[in-house]
Amino acid sequence: MPCVCLLLQFTPPCSQLKLCQCFNIDVTHPRIFTGPEDALFGFSVLQHESQGEKLMLVGAPWDGPPNNRKGDVYKCIVGEEKNSNCSKACAPLWSQECGTSMFSTGICASVSDDLEPRETIAPTAQRCSTYMDIVIVLDGSNSIYPWYEVQNFLSNILSKFHISSDQMQVGILQYGEIAVHEWSLKDYQTTQEVVEAAKNISRQEGRETRTAYAIHMACTEAFSTERGAREGATKVMIVVTDGESHDGEELADALDECDNRNITRYAIAVLGHYIRRQQDPETFISEIKYIASDPDDKYFFNVTDEAALNDIVDALGDRIFTLEGTLGYNESSFHMEMSQIGFSTHTLDDGILFGMVGAYDWDGGVLKEGANGRIMPPREAFESEFPLELKNHAAYLGYTVSSVIVGDWRRLYVAGAPRFKHKGKVILFELSNEGDVNIVQALNGEQIGSYYGSEVCGLDIDQDGITDVLLVAAPMFLGYGNKEAGRVYIYSLSGEEVFVSNGTLKAEEKSQDARFGYALASAPDLNQDGFTDLLVGAPLEDDHRGAIYVYHGDGIHIIHNYKQRIPGSSISPSLQYFGRSVSARLDLDGDQLIDLAVGAQGSAVVLSSRSIVQINVSLSFQPHSINVIQKTCQRGGRESACLNATACFTAISRSPGLHSNNFGIFLAVRVQTQKTLCYNLPFHVYDTADYIRPISFSLRFKINDTESGPVLDEGWPTTLKKYVNCGEDDVCTTDLVLNFSLCFLYRQKPYVIRSPRRRLAVEVQLHNRLENAYNTSLTLHYSRNLHFSSLSIRVDQTTTTHAPPRKMCHFNRLFSSLLQVNFMLEFEFSCTSLHSRVQMKLNAAR
Repeated sequence: MPCVCLLLQFTPPCSQLKLCQCFNIDVTHPRIFTGPEDALFGFSVLQHESQGEKLMLVGAPWDGPPNNRKGDVYKCIVGEEKNSNCSKACAPLWSQECGTSMFSTGICASVSDDLEPRETIAPTAQRCSTYMDIVIVLDGSNSIYPWYEVQNFLSNILSKFHISSDQMQVGILQYGEIAVHEWSLKDYQTTQEVVEAAKNISRQEGRETRTAYAIHMACTEAFSTERGAREGATKVMIVVTDGESHDGEELADALDECDNRNITRYAIAVLGHYIRRQQDPETFISEIKYIASDPDDKYFFNVTDEAALNDIVDALGDRIFTLEGTLGYNESSFHMEMSQIGFSTHTLDDGILFGMVGAYDWDGGVLKEGANGRIMPPREAFESEFPLELKNHAAYLGYTVSSVIVGDWRRLYVAGAPRFKHKGKVILFELSNEGDVNIVQALNGEQIGSYYGSEVCGLDIDQDGITDVLLVAAPMFLGYGNKEAGRVYIYSLSGEEVFVSNGTLKAEEKSQDARFGYALASAPDLNQDGFTDLLVGAPLEDDHRGAIYVYHGDGIHIIHNYKQRIPGSSISPSLQYFGRSVSARLDLDGDQLIDLAVGAQGSAVVLSSRSIVQINVSLSFQPHSINVIQKTCQRGGRESACLNATACFTAISRSPGLHSNNFGIFLAVRVQTQKTLCYNLPFHVYDTADYIRPISFSLRFKINDTESGPVLDEGWPTTLKKYVNCGEDDVCTTDLVLNFSLCFLYRQKPYVIRSPRRRLAVEVQLHNRLENAYNTSLTLHYSRNLHFSSLSIRVDQTTTTHAPPRKMCHFNRLFSSLLQVNFMLEFEFSCTSLHSRVQMKLNAAR
């Protein structure tokens, strides 16, 4: 079969090792920014633009010295310099120590475009519940004995206080006949300092115990701002005395003054003086209970002697602040103390939606900060889907937050709770300005421990403003081999404005930990077809090297098969946990194409998109047809049929911006334009013996720069096959005409022949009035009393004789265009008494 193939600089677009499934995300020229691994640099990434400068913001939530890891945000300038550095932008508070507990209340810092801090956003006051000003009113009269036991008590109780500017401050006022400020609230800022100071306090002495005078002085002076009292701090007074006051008539006025100033009083009666003198302490105890705040069982203590003061140190400490570090006695404390506001955030047109995963004993919650102020629904607002009796199950509502737009441009907020009943849940709800919650829909996980709802992502695929698809990740979903393969659930918006299940996305089908779906991100349009696309991170794939997957949108759906998989090993062999975070919203390199930002362990990577082109190819021949029987030229001393093929290439780009590039067929394509280049390709045909098929001409092409230049549109053909002698439409259209005449012809059909002669001659004329006819056959049907004798063909005065003993003969197999052939069929009669019949049918395969 004659065939000519043109191969233009063809090489396979991907290596045979299958390190990548390639499309238009460039993996050969990554920009890699590095930071401290122990700070979890790369935990989150966000593309950002400030004053025309393209940035990548990288979160490092564990940044800082070992004893003060408040976290940091780095800004990495994505400029022309290949190895640009990252610098710290801000350091929001990650958690704080309150008492003996580390409370992760969370705080969000609002910053300007150039990353200058403006204000902070928090669910409640960020002060510890141990934010207290404590004044100890200490009886130093002569009756107190031995004094060193009092010093031991002071050292022990003060060592339990958490002294700092943002927690507790302590002052001591000692009294007898007079009152003296041993030190003020502002004098010492560490626990060690106050403990050491207590060891050096000497007894004032005095024959009178003027308790009312000392309490009044403490209320009016010791708790004054001049001595370091802080606005908003809880005021606590501890009165320690061993006898009735000598100014008891003034006690009522002193206590009223304390009540007016919201000072809580603990009172300790030391009975040693009464026991040593064998006196009844009943009146004394009544007075000390009167001094103490109500109820007595919480604020009143009595001890047998000075040495026994140390026996109540723990009880007194626990009553001042519980072990969780909050004011109160045997009360639940975890409402907002562990809220971790900012664990997830979502930007809205009128504000920001925050997830508070640790609120309400880790049941979780949400907070909206916007034009209408701060909206924080109470725990009971979500009771229909998160029953209060399950409060100990730690649903983690707010682990992720987002929003969707459904019919009539109605906005629904979305929040994930990946630990609800251990299977996870996602709720879609409305939130009024008054904090009222209307839960519209709830989606539930199916596998225990899958962390369903840890990531959600809404996609407006056709970019009409209405959310088409909601994606919910379950990154710990156990797959083949009992591995954490991960899964992403697809929910499509129905006509009833609810989301219905529409299949799942999965990682590669092999037994491995992947955590597919650990990160999700919408990409405006990566392949430039007008539809929104999707990125999915799988940071544990390939032995924790990680990978990301690119999925394309189509219409109002997401295509379930990924278009490109980018493993971390194809970027750099040192990358770990590649895909733990993703962002795709800006053009970072200035080519007007959306680029990718991907977080890894200690690294952040920028990957550029590549332009997409369509190459249309046309082939034409001169002459349009050739006579394969007659040779028209010589090549290498051999006769051949010669003609010229003209190949024309037209490249079209739908990319918003495309610079000149070498496509391998040397086409220069610019913004939304097309250019056609044609090439003259002479060729010749030596062998024309096969007349069954027409001559075919095959062209295969590709884009030359497979590493960084444009890529061919997905599914676009890279081969073209045309047939010579079949016109421009590649289809041989024939018009075969068969005429014949014979002796003794009667007018009826089929022809009936009667003759006394023993031989019969039939003259046939074939004419092809259009294009070449290939694989042409002539079928004869004749009665049994006829025997086929010979076939004589006349073409251009040349006669060839055949005598095939069959009823179908392939005549020459080719009828060239406009060719006329005459031939003579001869038969012999076997019996003259029988009627004879002859029928003919002419066919051409092409």
